[in-house]
Amino acid sequence: MNSTANSDNGRRNENCDAGNGQDLILHFLDKVRLSRGDAMEESEGEESPTELNTINSAGGFLIVSPDKLSVKYTNTNLHGHDVGVVQANKPAPFKCLTYYFEIFVKDAGVKGQIAIGFTKESFKMRRQPGWEVNSCGYHGDDGYLYRGKGIGEAFGPTYSTGDTVGGGINYGSQEFFFTKNGALVGKIPKDIKGHLFPTVAVHSQNEEVSVNFGKTKFAFDVKGYEASERNKQQMAIDKISIPPNIGYALVKAYLLHYGYEETLNAFNVATETTVPPIHIAQENAIDEDDSSYALHQRKTIRQLVRDGEINAALARLREWYPQIVQEEKSVVCFLLHCQKFIELVRVGKLEEGVKYGRLELAKFVGLTGFQDIVEDCFALLVYRKPEESSLGYFLEDSQRELVADAVNAAILSTNPNKKDEQRSCHLHSHLEVLLRQLTVCCLERRSLNGNQGETFRLHHVLNNNSTRR
Repeated sequence: MNSTANSDNGRRNENCDAGNGQDLILHFLDKVRLSRGDAMEESEGEESPTELNTINSAGGFLIVSPDKLSVKYTNTNLHGHDVGVVQANKPAPFKCLTYYFEIFVKDAGVKGQIAIGFTKESFKMRRQPGWEVNSCGYHGDDGYLYRGKGIGEAFGPTYSTGDTVGGGINYGSQEFFFTKNGALVGKIPKDIKGHLFPTVAVHSQNEEVSVNFGKTKFAFDVKGYEASERNKQQMAIDKISIPPNIGYALVKAYLLHYGYEETLNAFNVATETTVPPIHIAQENAIDEDDSSYALHQRKTIRQLVRDGEINAALARLREWYPQIVQEEKSVVCFLLHCQKFIELVRVGKLEEGVKYGRLELAKFVGLTGFQDIVEDCFALLVYRKPEESSLGYFLEDSQRELVADAVNAAILSTNPNKKDEQRSCHLHSHLEVLLRQLTVCCLERRSLNGNQGETFRLHHVLNNNSTRR
């Protein structure tokens, strides 16, 4: 470093409020915990219906087969309260885009009064689905749809012996949909809240149906239907026009913020050679002076962390920004020491890792905010293949990026031209702020739907869009 750079560092020391910077970097400890939560959530699947519930059913009017996948009406119907009704053994899962099941009509019996639909757990088990509140059913004898009233509405064709009929829930559009012999019949708004059970009903002598909860191939192409629904959403998004200069400004600010110096240079060259060239209007311009602060230094340290060269990264910080690492128990020091330990585990140097952990990570044992992450790091030593364990996310490149982001934010917080109240902006680029707002909107929309539908994970959306394009 030349004398000018050393002088700059001196001024950074004088202007940096270490306490304020540490408060900002605490955010990255929460991101480590979120990585753990994402890994656990993705490994925990929802239970789906697998068979018919023989306990909660109109047992006096029907017989369920030993495999609990077929039902037959054995009585003679006399009125509307002697229906043979049976629910699935579990409610339809709801952390997904759709749920779907099918029935095959083995015998339509005397009157063909078969129905398929969805009901609440408290449903009266001697009534057709759709005849009572909080229920919905597509009936075979008249092709009508019933939803909470005794009077049905014209919906689709009737169905009888040899037909395959399906019922589904589209959580994205909040609709019920029904099919016949592999073709979509129709859909209606889903106005029932809470857990819903797939339900089948038979109501005349010798009526018999079998149920398919997905163990065998459906007649209806559910995957194709889901793809079509996603394409509709994407087409609506693609119709939204964003001026190129706004996108350019956001990307440039992102590259500046995170110190991707070489990519930024290539990006600038590319935008200057487009036809026509891209220019940013003054009202859309983003202040580049703050984001370009210490760009080369941040790029150098980021690359060292991304390469797993933690000792070299610490050495650079001590040389260029000693105020960041002068407190041994700071968040940045903690994350870097954790990453050094993780790098040793990554290459199988477990004995050296133990020694390093006792020397550096032991300082943080018992400290509020650090204890759980320290325990998770040490737990890596227990596994023969830690990369395949529930803590395997520590060994992914995304963990290195997280630590590099924390160091980057800490360096940006030393900018002497920034006031204390402005330092929270060091955590996120303008593009990330926009994406965080998008995430909040999607979560709020899902909340309004009773937390039903696919759980919104931004990195999944971005990865899927990248693959699609």
